[in-house]
Amino acid sequence: MATTTPSVLFLCVHNAGRSQMAAGWLQHLAGDQVEVFSGGSAPAEAVNAAAVEAMAEVGVDITTNHPKPWTDEIVRAADVVVTMGCGDACPIFPGKRYEDWELEDPAGLTVADVRPIRDDIRARVEDLIDRLRLPATTTSAPSARRIRRRRSPIR
Repeated sequence: MATTTPSVLFLCVHNAGRSQMAAGWLQHLAGDQVEVFSGGSAPAEAVNAAAVEAMAEVGVDITTNHPKPWTDEIVRAADVVVTMGCGDACPIFPGKRYEDWELEDPAGLTVADVRPIRDDIRARVEDLIDRLRLPATTTSAPSARRIRRRRSPIR
């Protein structure tokens, strides 16, 4: 069944930190205006506890999420595929819109060390929302970065 709702897939190696935080932010900020998926090339057993705690601090609950592998079907169906440090393990399909976000891996880091990564991911997700031309659905104030950065829609 065809849909006009854009879909975004976040990929990293373990699907335990960066991609989970990005998926959490996008779902939190855009709500049902977008379909959100995440996956990993070598999924961990659980979501990174420091990432869960850092997201909870800002009101984003990712406690029910779990690492999962990506599938070719989900990659092909996604309008945007955002990779985060999975290198050659991430799938590449011709004609697909890809972005590569270079972010520190939160594995083994403390919550204090994960906070800047969390905040960087939020700014990138806000920028992606702008480029997808999705209305933000949260009542929280926009970040200064979102106000300053306006880009053309994703093609």
